[in-house]
Amino acid sequence: MKENEITLRPQFIGQIKEIITLARENAVRAVDHHRVLMYWNIGKSILEEEQQGKERAEYGAYLIKTLSQVLEPDYGTNFSVRQLELSRQFYRVFPIANALRSQLNWTQYRYLIRIDDESKREYYIAEATKNNWTARQLERQINSQLYERLLLSSDKERVLSVARGEQQPEKATDIIKDPMFLEFLGLKRESAYYEKDLEQAIITQLQEFLLELGNGFTFVARQQRIHLKGDDFFIDLVFYNRLLRCFVIIELKTHKLTHQDLGQLQMYVNYYDRYEKLPEENPTIGILLAADKNDAVVKISLPEDNQTILASQYKLYLPSEEVLREHLVREMKAIEGRGYEND
Repeated sequence: MKENEITLRPQFIGQIKEIITLARENAVRAVDHHRVLMYWNIGKSILEEEQQGKERAEYGAYLIKTLSQVLEPDYGTNFSVRQLELSRQFYRVFPIANALRSQLNWTQYRYLIRIDDESKREYYIAEATKNNWTARQLERQINSQLYERLLLSSDKERVLSVARGEQQPEKATDIIKDPMFLEFLGLKRESAYYEKDLEQAIITQLQEFLLELGNGFTFVARQQRIHLKGDDFFIDLVFYNRLLRCFVIIELKTHKLTHQDLGQLQMYVNYYDRYEKLPEENPTIGILLAADKNDAVVKISLPEDNQTILASQYKLYLPSEEVLREHLVREMKAIEGRGYEND
């Protein structure tokens, strides 16, 4: 057989490419982990050296500044005063080397050491590790206060337990956030846009949307046609959640939510429960993602024992930390007030 007549099997080529890709990813991960350990050991050494001169309050600042002046000419800006201060803080926050996650790089740990709340930090470590978040994705989830938003509908221990994988989510509110921040879609608040524009932007940025949506989601269809005795209807987006073991239907509304919107979504959920859901699967969940909503309208439009229809507001920009904090304080006070009423 001539050399130019030989054809390699596509499966074989794919197998070799997978081996190369995996080896490269492991090599990068190994380098990142050794870098993390380097900064951890530097921080440990700095703190131990500081303790030798602890009777002098200014010794710590002098030590880091002088050490940086010695290291930077030979090793560059990775050993600036700021980096050395972060190394010291890193060791203080994570004093046990064996507890460091090899999946997380130095940039991710820099974000994590800024979090004072240990439970909150543990949640983000578990989520970043489990979902293979990049540093940018971790930063975005921290900045959008994912942890605080989830705590408004779940208790702290349950949020952490789900994040660690110790128990599975039992209801949609364990995963779905309200509000959802969709700043990555690139749609401007000032601009006029239609629901089809919002849908197309979500499909284009599907990976980012799934990250904001929550854990365990798989995309199924867009504009899925259902035919009911001569009438055609089109469901905006259909997903499946492997953790909740159910279909999730999303309807997009660029206007303020109405009770008619909820009725439409309920019809789609009923259709899926009766014609698409397998007997062993859980009831379908419907999410109405609207530009604005009146919680009182939502509450009175749905049955008191409703567990399958959710109304979530979307925002096209990330609010400032101050605005988010004020919102969360108001929500927590409202929750506490409802608790007192029930006593």
